[in-house]
Amino acid sequence: MNTREAIIALNMLPKIGPVRVRRLLERFDSAEKILSADAQSLTSVDGIGRETAEIIRDWENRIDLSLELDEIKRRGLTVVTHGDPDYPENLRQSYDPPLALYIWGELSPRDRYALAVVGSRKTSMYGTNTARQFAFQLASSGLTIISGLARGIDTYAHEGAIAAQNGRTIAVIGSGLGQIYPPENMVLAEKIADGRGAVVSEFPLNTPPSKKTFPMRNRIVAAWSQAVVVVECPEWSGARITANLAGDLGKTIYAVPGPIDRPTSAGCNAMIREGAILVTGGHDILDDMATLPLGLTSPELKAAEPSELTGMEALICGALENESLLLDDLTVAVGGSIPEVSATLLKLEIMGKIQRSAGGRFSKK
Repeated sequence: MNTREAIIALNMLPKIGPVRVRRLLERFDSAEKILSADAQSLTSVDGIGRETAEIIRDWENRIDLSLELDEIKRRGLTVVTHGDPDYPENLRQSYDPPLALYIWGELSPRDRYALAVVGSRKTSMYGTNTARQFAFQLASSGLTIISGLARGIDTYAHEGAIAAQNGRTIAVIGSGLGQIYPPENMVLAEKIADGRGAVVSEFPLNTPPSKKTFPMRNRIVAAWSQAVVVVECPEWSGARITANLAGDLGKTIYAVPGPIDRPTSAGCNAMIREGAILVTGGHDILDDMATLPLGLTSPELKAAEPSELTGMEALICGALENESLLLDDLTVAVGGSIPEVSATLLKLEIMGKIQRSAGGRFSKK
C-alpha cells in the first residue's frame, strides 16, 4: 500500500475526518503507519477516542479499498492528496483542507486564479442572465470559475464559463463522483470534464448527497477561490454561508444588487449593506482585483474584448436578422446540429447578440 492509497482508505472511514487525520499524521508520520497502529497508540492522540481507534483498527472490514481503487481507474479519475504538487494551494493553506480530492477532468496551474460565482437554487430571469454574463466575462479574462454544480445560479455560472473562448470552470460537488447531483446536470458535468475544467469531490465515489455534505462542499468553494461573487440569493441560503466562510478567510466578497421587493435578492442587498462590494459587471471585479493583494497580477487577467463572430455564430445571427425562429427551425436554417446550435445560442445570448422570448423563439437584438 502506498501513501495515496492509505489516505484514500482513511478518507473512506466514518467518523474520522481531516482534522483528526492530521493530528494522527503528526504522531505517526505516515498514513500507512496510522492504519497499522495499535489501539493504545491511537488513543494517545488528542481527539482519538476508543470508538475512533476501533474504526481505524478494523478498517479492512469497514471499507473495500480495492473496489474503490478499481472504480477510480475504470472511470479515468485521478486523486490528489494534501502532499501532492497538484493539490490547490489555497486549500492546502486552509484550516480544514480535504484529505483527498477526486478529480474528473484536469486541474490546471491557471486554476490558482479561481473566482467563485454562487447564488440561489431558485432564480429569476435576472439572476440567470447575470450569472451567465458574469461567468462568461470573467472566464474570458482568464479566471477559472468555481461553483457547486447545484441547480440555479451554480448551473448558469458553469454554463457561462464554458461558453467563453478557452473558459475554464471547476464544479465542486456535495456527493461522490459516482453520485452526480443533481442528476440532470450530468451532461453539464461531462462538458466540464471534457477539456473545460474538472468536477471535484472530497467524498468517496458512491457517497450520496446529504445535509452534511453540502456545507462541507461550501467550505471548499470558499477556501479554493480568490474571491466570491454572490449573484442572487435570499436572506438565508447556502450561497450566503459560502460567502461568510470566505469572508472569515479574509477573501473579498462581491454582491450583485437586485430589486428591493424581490426576496431572491434580499441576501445580496443585505451583504452590500454589511460591506460586500457592489458590482454590476465583470469589469468591476477585474478592476477591483487588480488592486487587491491576491497575487492576481498575471497577464492572463485582462478585460475581455469583443471577439469577431465565428462561422456558426455569424450564420445564426444572419438567420435571425429579420425574423424570430424556434430552435428546430433555426437548426434547419443554418444546417447545424441541435447541440452545436444550442451551445452557440447560449454564447450569443451572453454576448448580448440575441435574445430568447418566453415562447422559446430566438431573435436578434
